[in-house]
Amino acid sequence: MSANEPLDAQDIGRMLNEALPYMQKYDDEIVVVKYGGHAMGDESGARSFARDIVMLEQSGINPVVVHGGGPQIGQMLAKLGIKSEFVDGLRVTDKPTVEIVEMILAGSINKQIVGFINAAGGKAIGLCGKDGDMVKAVKVSRTTRDPDSNIEREVDLGFVGEPDKVDTKVLDTVLGKDLIPVLAPVATSTAGDTYNVNADTFAGAIAGALGAKRLLLLTDVPGVLDKNKQLIKSLSIEDCRRLIADGTATGGMIPKIETCIYAIERGVEGVVILDGKTPHAVLVELLTDGGAGTLIHA
Repeated sequence: MSANEPLDAQDIGRMLNEALPYMQKYDDEIVVVKYGGHAMGDESGARSFARDIVMLEQSGINPVVVHGGGPQIGQMLAKLGIKSEFVDGLRVTDKPTVEIVEMILAGSINKQIVGFINAAGGKAIGLCGKDGDMVKAVKVSRTTRDPDSNIEREVDLGFVGEPDKVDTKVLDTVLGKDLIPVLAPVATSTAGDTYNVNADTFAGAIAGALGAKRLLLLTDVPGVLDKNKQLIKSLSIEDCRRLIADGTATGGMIPKIETCIYAIERGVEGVVILDGKTPHAVLVELLTDGGAGTLIHA
């Protein structure tokens, strides 16, 4: 079967029968899947991801997709001659930039994913944190230390926010009605300003507010690696904090692990960091014995 072909009834029946022993623990549960910009890959991979999400919904699971779009935003900014600047992995976002971010995230990327899910036989609905006043954000602040003077200074990231409050009313209305919400990480402040929110952080806040059974963070690495670059299959919150403290976890993996801790402390049973470019990574993680990444738990 081609990666671009939707699953037919026979395909779905066969795959569900094989996965049946693993499906019962997720029956009618919420699974939030963060689909990162780096994990999206080419169109074939995106369509395959869409079919997997449809299969989850058809098997009695309630999937919620939160997507990123960093590479796509970067490409558009480059085309427009706007230089991207990052602080601690967060894009400095001025007023013109946040308008482009919203256009790419809540517009083209969101609707493309919605279209792929619909083409695979699902019924997706594209939303962002602004819709139904779903996510209220507060401005993010960061400090940097001058290497010469050793003096810390605050860096203004512009319109970069982090979730403060989540109202699940819209999602409660959608979930369980054969609809698959696809969320772009754009939110507003209480004053009505638009904020660009890190997709991992956004997904963690959504998963926590919904009391999700699982939060899957699809990225471009296999999961959390030890100092020998070998995959760690399972970690507790205490293990995670130790890996950060001893320098095993570095760079972009630190905020991902912090998002995992945040979500678990808000009631999510388990969070998995896994490689979104692995074929059928979501199904392998949820519906097989071996899993596909690093499971982080309380």
